Amino acid sequence: MTIDIKISGMSCQHCVRAVTQAIESVAGVESVAVDLALGQARVTGPVDADALIAAVTAAGYEAEPA
Repeated sequence: MTIDIKISGMSCQHCVRAVTQAIESVAGVESVAVDLALGQARVTGPVDADALIAAVTAAGYEAEPA
């Protein structure tokens, strides 16, 4: 399963790393690609979109399904 998430508040590569680490902490994530320019993350694995959004929000960014 592939899930796209729109992320607001990222402004640099540090933000990309923080969001990537937050998403990778969610059980079931197989891969993640965060695109700073698009403000989006593409996540692969048997995961729940709400869990991904919660992880990104806890890291200090705004997230919603893309």
